[in-house]
Amino acid sequence: MSHKYKGVFELRLGNSQILLLAHPVYVEAVISSTKHNEKGYLYSFLRPWLNDGLLLSNGKKWYQRRKILTPAFHFKILRHFNSVLCDKSAKLAENLQSEVNRSKTNINSFISDFTINSICETAMGTVLDEESATVSQSYKKAIHELGTHLFYRALRIWLHPESIFNLSQVGRAHRRTLNFITSFRNCVVEQRRQNEYFGDLYTKTMNESGDEDFLINNKNRLAMLDLLLHAEKQGLIDSEGINEEVDTFMFEGHDTTATALQFAFMLLANNPNSQERILEEYSTILGSTNGRPTLSDLSEMKYLEACIKESLRLYPPVHFIERTSDSPLIIRDSERLAPKSITILLFDLHRRSDQFVEALEFRPERFLKEPTWHPFAYLPFSAGPRNCIGQKFAMMEMKLAITAVLSNYRLLPVTKPQDIVFVTDVILRTRDPIFVKFEKR
Repeated sequence: MSHKYKGVFELRLGNSQILLLAHPVYVEAVISSTKHNEKGYLYSFLRPWLNDGLLLSNGKKWYQRRKILTPAFHFKILRHFNSVLCDKSAKLAENLQSEVNRSKTNINSFISDFTINSICETAMGTVLDEESATVSQSYKKAIHELGTHLFYRALRIWLHPESIFNLSQVGRAHRRTLNFITSFRNCVVEQRRQNEYFGDLYTKTMNESGDEDFLINNKNRLAMLDLLLHAEKQGLIDSEGINEEVDTFMFEGHDTTATALQFAFMLLANNPNSQERILEEYSTILGSTNGRPTLSDLSEMKYLEACIKESLRLYPPVHFIERTSDSPLIIRDSERLAPKSITILLFDLHRRSDQFVEALEFRPERFLKEPTWHPFAYLPFSAGPRNCIGQKFAMMEMKLAITAVLSNYRLLPVTKPQDIVFVTDVILRTRDPIFVKFEKR
């Protein structure tokens, strides 16, 4: 329908009328306006878990939370997280050793382990590696289960009413999983609060100069949670708010990045020249030291960044954005639409042939030149006031993971882009696993 109606059409589902957009001009009118900032209906399924965290909150509360959390992604804080992500990337490469020369590897479990370990240590300062406590392993499993419950419910309209969902078998399992996640998070937050070194860590990090990570061997690594506890001491957020934001970091920070990396590895396996070019760029920047890339090293890796951006164009993990609005949508100062519900189809938007030359092909080079497409034709991290606050963190994580893997292995194709069949889900999912073959360099 997106192709048939040139990226603008309406659907009526029961008594709901939904405006669906995959045209950059219409998308700009929604994204750049403060009148269409409220999240849509499907996001309400996340409320029992995330409550009024940054993803779901609106108005003044959203603005205040955004202001508190923005420093979490200051370059000095990211520089500090860089050492955690370097360690986790090295661990990912080490774990893949068992897959060398196998005919094919389902990369999903390796990558999702990497991303959930990474976000848990950077968000909460808690290690979830294989060697850690059983309760930590259970937490990792519970995060995955919660996502499964949410997707299961979204696809079954009879489970949408809260009262019916709560009575269902999945609803009861969802409640048990939620209770466990809440108790684990409460325990970690309370433990961190009692240590009371979070203010010193934050202050020291922000006052440091230079590009090297000054706490690289220090057990007391800064976590995003420390910034929230620091804000709590200043009276800017309460304990309930801290819980909401920690849960939001955990939800937003692992599954989307894991999905992005999965597609990136698949594309690189099918494009060996891009692999070699990434490695050539990597060795040129790091020289013969083969040390840990710093934040400034990563920023110089332009071709790697172009590959990631092109992968996000073809396979955006968040493939749609849903908004509700009480205000009419005004296009080019004249045309007016009055939708209650708006869905932006990012997957279709990114593949428009009038915006991207050879739109269905993997062409990283397009991101090494000045964009020829409309500013709102490419939105993997959304845009406007509600853009993704963690996009720099995600790019850093993906760059470190890809360079760590490519430094050790040559990726060979198994799953090809034309093999992929998508299934309806909140995150871009495939019907079948994505397979890659690993060969030792």
